[in-house]
Amino acid sequence: MKRLALVTGILALAAPLALAQASTWTADSAHSEVDFSVRHLGISNVHGRFGKIDATLTYNEADVSKSTVKATIDVTGVNTGVAFRDNDLKSATFFETEKFPTATFTSTSVAKSGSILKVTGDLTVHGVTKPVVLEVEGPSAPVQGMDKKQHSGFSATTTINRLDFGLGAKYPDNIVGNKITLTIELDFAKQ
Repeated sequence: MKRLALVTGILALAAPLALAQASTWTADSAHSEVDFSVRHLGISNVHGRFGKIDATLTYNEADVSKSTVKATIDVTGVNTGVAFRDNDLKSATFFETEKFPTATFTSTSVAKSGSILKVTGDLTVHGVTKPVVLEVEGPSAPVQGMDKKQHSGFSATTTINRLDFGLGAKYPDNIVGNKITLTIELDFAKQ
């Protein structure tokens, strides 16, 4: 009986320590964004950005591979600086934002490769879900923000094929490049 009490006591003391290793961080949407670039006519890159991004990171400081991230991107805010092109991107030809106003990313694994994190996850765009791998730099050293919370930054990149997500299928690769480079900047605040 004493042994059971001892084991129960040890587990009770260890539980808060195990929980303390993982913390929740949320994206500061005023300082976070998802940008993209795509080749146009094979001669130049067109750049744009999506609207607001909401993301939650469960960060395990003891073992980063046990961390998870989930993000929702407001596709209705797509902006390339050219109204005609933005309206085309919002139409059924591309993102069909009336039907699919958001894109999501949910991590499935995290691996450390030198100073880079490889975050694998499911990206859903235009109602289609495909696996992608993000190459992530970070976290930056935490700093205290004006909100009195600790903030840390991550930068991520990946390349997707727009046709995999049913985007702009009527446009050939020599008009709108099939490869889309995504660049993600996230400022996370510890909760």
